[in-house]
Amino acid sequence: MDKKALAMQKIYWNAQHANYERHEIKTDSWLDAFELTRSNLPIIDLGCGSGNNIPRLLETGRPVIPCDYSDLAIKNIRKNFPEIKRFECFDMTEGLPFPDNFTDLIIADLSLHYFSEKVTFQILAEIKRVLKADGTLLFRLNSMNDANYGAGIGEEVEKHYYFTGESSYKRFFDEEDIRHFWKDWNLEYLEERSLYRYDMPKSVWHGMARKKNVEL
Repeated sequence: MDKKALAMQKIYWNAQHANYERHEIKTDSWLDAFELTRSNLPIIDLGCGSGNNIPRLLETGRPVIPCDYSDLAIKNIRKNFPEIKRFECFDMTEGLPFPDNFTDLIIADLSLHYFSEKVTFQILAEIKRVLKADGTLLFRLNSMNDANYGAGIGEEVEKHYYFTGESSYKRFFDEEDIRHFWKDWNLEYLEERSLYRYDMPKSVWHGMARKKNVEL
């Protein structure tokens, strides 16, 4: 994605994050299926958006670091969650602003489906770099069965990766795709489910992948 396209994406995402209050944030229970409290290290919420996962993450008692590409998203999170001490606004395509082996848990909820194959692998490598040995990535991804929200619509520029107009790209996944992208991880859980936060059912993949330790 070129600089013009990135600038257009920034405008688009800032437009999605109008001012809102904490009680208006919509949440669901997808994270309840996973162990979130095995340490006191920070939880990175990668692509936090409107903060849908933050109330649940704060319940763990662990520090939470909301991250997003949209500066307006981060502005709203700062306002609505004053108890959070650290926030990060950055472009994932340029790397993650954390040192090696920083934490044992990263959340990526519907935030990894905007990128080419090459860039997706680069982002996953960065996530792996930031995770400690045996660290966990919990994710949700658009499904190729997500007909209500654009699966298969637009110009297919890579397998299951579509140009949808106005400098916008979106990827949809099937199981083969996920196992391809996560081939260097221990993929411990994967299930296709429906999300009911939106006006119509949305088909998504729920997954848990653990950093694969490299034997020297």
